[in-house]
Amino acid sequence: MWPIPDILLDINFFQITSSYIFRLILEGLLIGIIYSLMALGLTLIFSVLNIVSFAHGEFYMIGGYVVYVLLTRFKGMPGLVGIVVAALVTFLIGAVFERLFLQPMAKGKVDRPSEYAILVTFGLSFFLQFVLLGIMGPFPKKAPRFWSFPPIDLGVIRTTKATLFLGNIPLSGGRIFAAIIALLALGAMLWFMFRTWTGWALQAVSQDRNAAAVVGINPLTMNTLAFALGAMLAGLAGAVLVTVFSWVPWVGVPASAKSFVIIVLGGMGSIPGSLVGGLILGVVESLGTGLFPDPARAQAYRDVFGLIIFALVLWLKPTGLFGREL
Repeated sequence: MWPIPDILLDINFFQITSSYIFRLILEGLLIGIIYSLMALGLTLIFSVLNIVSFAHGEFYMIGGYVVYVLLTRFKGMPGLVGIVVAALVTFLIGAVFERLFLQPMAKGKVDRPSEYAILVTFGLSFFLQFVLLGIMGPFPKKAPRFWSFPPIDLGVIRTTKATLFLGNIPLSGGRIFAAIIALLALGAMLWFMFRTWTGWALQAVSQDRNAAAVVGINPLTMNTLAFALGAMLAGLAGAVLVTVFSWVPWVGVPASAKSFVIIVLGGMGSIPGSLVGGLILGVVESLGTGLFPDPARAQAYRDVFGLIIFALVLWLKPTGLFGREL
C-alpha cells in the first residue's frame, strides 16, 4: 500500500478544520441575531426611560411559554400565529406595568427614581417567575417544531425534516427559522424607528425630553410605548426559541444577563451597538465552546467567553463599541 503524502493529510485536515469553524460561525450568527433582537428591546427601554429593566428576561420567558401553550393545546396551529400572540401578550403586560408602576416615577411622585426603578423591575421579575412556576411547574418544556423542511437534495444543499445541510455542515431548522423571524422583526423595528413619526418621537424623547414636550410630544406616552415595545421584542426572542431550547420559569435569567452584556458591549443606548454586539456575542460563544480543548466542560464555560470579550472591550473602549463620550 502506498503511503499517503503528508501534504495531502495537511490539506484534508485544513478542509475539515475550516469547515468546522465555518459551521461554528454560522451557528453563532444565527443565535446572535436572536441576542440582538432581545438587546434592542433593552436598549430602547434604557434610551427612552433611562432605566435598566431587570425584568427583561422574564418577558423572554413569557413569550416562550405563550407559544408552548398555544401549540400544545391547539394542535395544528401555525407557529406564526403563536409568535404574534406572544408579541401581543408581552406588549400588553409591558404597557400595563409601565402605566401602573413606572409612570409615577416619570411624573416626579417618587423621591429616588433610580433606586425605585431597580426595585420595582426586580419585583416584577420575581413575581413573573413564581407565577409561571406555579402555573407551568418546574419541569422543562419544549414546543413542537414550527415547520419542517421540504425534501431537497441538490448535492451541496440537502435537507431532512429538521436540518439543513450546506455541504457537510448541518444547521438546525429551528435556529434558522428563529433567525429569519428575528431578522424580519429587527427590520420592522428599524423601519419603525427611523421611518415613522412615532419612531422619530421616541428618538426625540430619548435625546431631550423637555424639547420633545415643547414640540407636542407626550413623554409619558412615549415611555409606555418604549417599555411595551422593549418587552415585546424580548417576548419575540423567547417565542422563536422555545422550539430550540428547553423552557423553565427561570430561563430568562441568563438571557437577561446576555442582554446587559450586549448593550454595554455595543454602547449604552446605541441601536447599532445592540445589533453588532449581539452578533459578536453569538459568534464568540459559539467559537469558544466549539474550540475549547475539553468538550465535556465547554458548555459550562459558554458564558465565560462572552464575558472575556466584554471585559476586553471595556478595557480598551469603556464606552462600548458605538458609545459616545459623555
